[in-house]
Amino acid sequence: MPDLIYVVDDEENILEIIEYNLSRSGYNVKGFKNGISFLRYFSKKKPDLVVLDLMLPDSDGYDICKKIREESDIPVIILSAKSEEFDKVLGLELGADDYVAKPFGVRELIARVKSVLKRSRLNIKRESENNIIGNYKFNDINLIVNEDRHELILDSNKVKLNPKEFKVFVLLLKNLNNLVSRIVLIKDVWGEDYFGDTRTLDVHVRRIRKKMDYQGFGKNYIKTVHGLGYRLVSSI
Repeated sequence: MPDLIYVVDDEENILEIIEYNLSRSGYNVKGFKNGISFLRYFSKKKPDLVVLDLMLPDSDGYDICKKIREESDIPVIILSAKSEEFDKVLGLELGADDYVAKPFGVRELIARVKSVLKRSRLNIKRESENNIIGNYKFNDINLIVNEDRHELILDSNKVKLNPKEFKVFVLLLKNLNNLVSRIVLIKDVWGEDYFGDTRTLDVHVRRIRKKMDYQGFGKNYIKTVHGLGYRLVSSI
């Protein structure tokens, strides 16, 4: 079965161009002109990837991206005329997998779609292997991790990480007390052929620290090794 791609863009000519070219590339494509119709359909049937415009007439694309990420790890490529660094970083903070600025080349977009889908399939395969379930002690703090259920608990406090944040943290945990380089983190979480902005890793670690602020866990136990990567330490 061909991969199913949802495209959300209120500019009819752009929507038609994307639908036509992705269909010619062998994908099953469904287009939406507004956020409400997309979310309604998304709740019933999940795609393999979403191409999402930020500037929609009825919805904020950032809010839609956030809703997608709250309930799934379906890859999202943001497509927007907003090309400022702030907009790109915000999109990555909300869990987007890639960001393509308008105007764009059709070949570039198709290449990014192929790349993101490939990474997604590899990540799904990798996640089915060597998942961890267990308890860990960090001084007086007890950490419970269940990778199968995407569950993270500090003492009795549940921590809600989005899928990629969870993957970053689990990779640090699997290498407890050892440095994990930026290259390894990016390749393992985003895929071998990721060619997006590498600052997305720093954005995700910052968000992990904020969400794991119980007893200062994020700040005290997730260490930055400047210029090299990150390390999760078991004691301070």
